[in-house]
Amino acid sequence: MRNAIEVKNVTKHYPGFTLDNISFTLPSGSILGLVGENGAGKSTTIRLILDAIPRDGGEIRVLGRDNRAKEFTSVKNDIGVVLDEAYFPEVLTARQINAVMKHTYANWSEDAFFRHLQAFAVPPKKAVKDLSRGMRMKLAIAVALSHNPKLLILDEATSGLDPLVRDEILDIFNDFTRDESRSVLFSSHIVSDLEKICDYIAFIHKGKLIFCEEKDRLLEEYALLRLPKARWQEVPPRAVVSKKETPYGGEALVRRSAVPAAWEVERTTLEDIILFMARGDGK
Repeated sequence: MRNAIEVKNVTKHYPGFTLDNISFTLPSGSILGLVGENGAGKSTTIRLILDAIPRDGGEIRVLGRDNRAKEFTSVKNDIGVVLDEAYFPEVLTARQINAVMKHTYANWSEDAFFRHLQAFAVPPKKAVKDLSRGMRMKLAIAVALSHNPKLLILDEATSGLDPLVRDEILDIFNDFTRDESRSVLFSSHIVSDLEKICDYIAFIHKGKLIFCEEKDRLLEEYALLRLPKARWQEVPPRAVVSKKETPYGGEALVRRSAVPAAWEVERTTLEDIILFMARGDGK
């Protein structure tokens, strides 16, 4: 089965920032979560994948095609995109957006669009400028889902939504990939959302890819260790990924395989892993 996205040694230079030689793949039928702090390079990566900005080096293939090739224009019919804002003309209503999209996407489904609007409680006759941020994002998601895409690319798509609606939308993304020909690239600051639905996690920090791994493997590989100050000298240095001091001693992200079996470690979360790794080599 081919990969939905292949990013190989991709670089992009801006004054004061470089997306530095990153590589990762998104297998078909999977959800990959892209995580990192503000300014880490997540949105730059997504724009490069969509060929919205030119890259300075490397290769990108989307749904089996080089994204710089002429035929990539037709491939875009198979990509649903939701960016961090809903970039629709503010005077249009959802009903009018439907009329525009009928002439934009070859596989546009009016029935699917209005079903999604109803499910998301988006009023079809209300102008975009009169919708809340959450409603605008739900409108953008409805558009992305309504032309039978094979790939969804989502940049902070659940931002601004209340927890109940976020949960419903995550279920929709999960259901979307039950068909193994469909895939999702999902950038979010809400790490709990990524932990809930993603198969793979790619962590970008200051323009560098720190890791791209199966989520379950990450949670199995790492653990939290808390010890009083006097005992840290007993910890094998190779076990410690990153450590922080506390009033009672310290806590660290550790590799389970390098910690003595008799020691008690705690199950970690994806958020713990990312926060400790973002601190760097704080041993």
